Amino acid sequence: MILTWLGHSCFKMQDKIGPDGVTVVTDPYGKSTGLKMPNCEANIVTVSHQHEDHNNISALRGNPFVINCAGEYDVKNVLVEGIDSFHDGQEGAERGKNIIFRLEIDDISVVHLGDLGETLNDAQLEKLAGTDILLIPVGGKYTLDAKKAVEVITQLEPRIVIPMHYQVPGLEIEGLDGVDKFIKELGLTPSYEDKLKISKRDLPQEDMELVILKF
Repeated sequence: MILTWLGHSCFKMQDKIGPDGVTVVTDPYGKSTGLKMPNCEANIVTVSHQHEDHNNISALRGNPFVINCAGEYDVKNVLVEGIDSFHDGQEGAERGKNIIFRLEIDDISVVHLGDLGETLNDAQLEKLAGTDILLIPVGGKYTLDAKKAVEVITQLEPRIVIPMHYQVPGLEIEGLDGVDKFIKELGLTPSYEDKLKISKRDLPQEDMELVILKF
């Protein structure tokens, strides 16, 4: 699998390159972010919630299958499960609902937490057991901050952690922390990659790894 960060909460996942490959895109963002959504074609797109920095489906080429509700889906041999959660710590009273997506692609379990604003409950943890790669918001204000993100990581114990939804140059969303605060809170030395190319057998077997994808 090839995992590329397109900025903010948007990732591209490919099980292989070429006409027989499948491309999944998560939470495509709009112009209001200040960032330019890359030119990208997708077979599947997941939308964690209907805010304009997460639901710009029209930016994608092709005719992707859109998943924006909780439930189980099997599209082009990619298994997707959407799990209800909240965008804040007040059961959605501040910012509404959020959908966590678990994707099984190329025999790897990838969990995209969307704009999660709370730690996970027992029912959610049961559905997310065995997470290989965790895509987690860390910038605070609208989502988990660095401290809460570490709490969720401790709950899930994924093999690889990749942060998202934090301040980067050009992002015009005020109040988000940069990634350094999260790196310090987690206490792991990160590796920095342009994209993550990984197979099931390459996943770390013992120690958790922190990967910062470049944007």
